[in-house]
Amino acid sequence: MAGRGETVDWGEPFVLNKKGSLLHYWVVGPADAPMVVLSHGATMDHHLFDQQLEPLLQAGYRVVSWDIRGHGLSKPLGADFTVPLIVDDLVAILNELGVQNVVALGQSFGGYVSQELLMRYPERVDALGIIGATDITSIPSRTEYLALKLSPYLFKVWPYQNLKKVISARTAETERAKQYAYRATSHLSKQEFTTTWKGVADALHSEPGYVIEKPFLLTHGDADRTGTIARDAPSWADREPNCRYEVIPNAGHNANDDNPEYFNGILLAFLKSL
Repeated sequence: MAGRGETVDWGEPFVLNKKGSLLHYWVVGPADAPMVVLSHGATMDHHLFDQQLEPLLQAGYRVVSWDIRGHGLSKPLGADFTVPLIVDDLVAILNELGVQNVVALGQSFGGYVSQELLMRYPERVDALGIIGATDITSIPSRTEYLALKLSPYLFKVWPYQNLKKVISARTAETERAKQYAYRATSHLSKQEFTTTWKGVADALHSEPGYVIEKPFLLTHGDADRTGTIARDAPSWADREPNCRYEVIPNAGHNANDDNPEYFNGILLAFLKSL
């Protein structure tokens, strides 16, 4: 695993030109192995999953991770930033690889992308894993929803240097994970950040009665203070018949990066159960 201030070398990226952005993605592991697709949260990049790469490979999986448009190496931002557009990007990558079935694992905004992928292409998703995200099909209270919709305008006037520090401090608990979060966020310009966050604020859509009909791993850190994630996760898990719900100790919003040993044990046990 990567040490303090270090990142894992995923090898040379593949590049796909899609709707004005050069999407960078990485494929590691045997071509005939079951595939796990990793989608990071807003302002992060593929290195969010550095601590999961080696354990997944050792367990016999093929791993795909990518920089969502506007993040990391996937520049420029290109077309408008929405969850459906990002799902289209991911499907284009899977089609380029000739891959039909995947386990979709997403953190935060990547959790929205993974949920939307399952909703739109249920035949292509064998199982779903979520780290630190809410149910994309459930609209919160009027007050909370209004606060979410107004948040891009708040961030637009927030001094960006200070905002990056606040994001890194609130995203992670360990110093190493905080340093990574700051570096990753710094790869976005202020304009890219505000456009991205509007995509986050517009992601939710009410789908009464919808349930996840695939094996479903729902996780978050015990110190996750982002939005209503920790508060709402238990009730989300209760209404999902195929859900395994786990709280990651000593971890914040980027729970898989804060406490990778514990998270990896949960993830590998879930994948083995499939």
